Amino acid sequence: MPLQVSDLEDAIPLWDELAETTPRLINHSENHTFLFSQPSGEAYCLRVHRPDYQSAANIESELAWLEALHRQTELAIPEPIAGSNGRLLQRFSTPSGDRQYAVLFHFIAGQEPSPESNLVELFSVLGQYAAGLHLHTTQWQRPDGFERQAWTANVILDADGLWGDWRTAPGVSSDMRSLLGRAERVLRERLADYGTGPDRYGLIHADMRLGNLLVHGDQVSLIDFDDCGLCWFGYDFAAAISFHETHKAVPALKAAWLDAYQAVRPLSKHDITMLDSMVMLRRMALLAWIGSHSETNLAQTHMPGFAEGTAALADRYLHGPIWS
Repeated sequence: MPLQVSDLEDAIPLWDELAETTPRLINHSENHTFLFSQPSGEAYCLRVHRPDYQSAANIESELAWLEALHRQTELAIPEPIAGSNGRLLQRFSTPSGDRQYAVLFHFIAGQEPSPESNLVELFSVLGQYAAGLHLHTTQWQRPDGFERQAWTANVILDADGLWGDWRTAPGVSSDMRSLLGRAERVLRERLADYGTGPDRYGLIHADMRLGNLLVHGDQVSLIDFDDCGLCWFGYDFAAAISFHETHKAVPALKAAWLDAYQAVRPLSKHDITMLDSMVMLRRMALLAWIGSHSETNLAQTHMPGFAEGTAALADRYLHGPIWS
């Protein structure tokens, strides 16, 4: 069951900023996000973490990266706020006795972009942002105890993967399962051959999809670093087209992303060729996610036809470039 505002009575006193605010639930996916508004107009977002998904060490490592990015880059990203005890990560109990982790952020104005709008200019911004993140992570000295998940082929594709098993996802027929199984084998081989050298693999956002962007005038903000982890750098492009991999606009979006990315951080021909594999890997991850998160509005929105679209993508992946 989703958390309610009434579940936050022990959380609100942990931050002085939340005194005399009015909260409301604005999002429920992996986590719950509550908006707190003050009469003066100041606003904050409280992220309450899904139980048993991220450990305290994982969340604190995410926050350490966010703080470093704020100090060392100009990227428009969330800014966490320490509680009255000086710590960014807080823990509270709900009236039912559940223990929850929570982080407070300054509110960022903006709207999620629509996939039906002209996204070419936006993907130029995303390419620049992704390259900036990747440059930072290759140069940043991670603090002692830094701990984030690795988005490897096994973590995503195995039957006991972190986001579930794509084989049991809604709509996956026996014929689709066979086709997707062939694509999985090829995908694993190509990823193994590509390897995890420091020029192509490191700490990334891992969820730069449209739902994690806020556009306000000319400002584009990248939010929700909750899934950041170790993965191939090209995966950040694949995540950017999440749920829309078969859309006719993707080739133009890919070109815009690549042009902007390479203006900051050049890629090899092999890196560019491997973007198809990154897209296939992400699509398989989303197929599993839809099955394991079927109670969420996001999963229910994209569930119809998603298995069929994934099978079509797999067929194109096996027989040549996904986009000619």
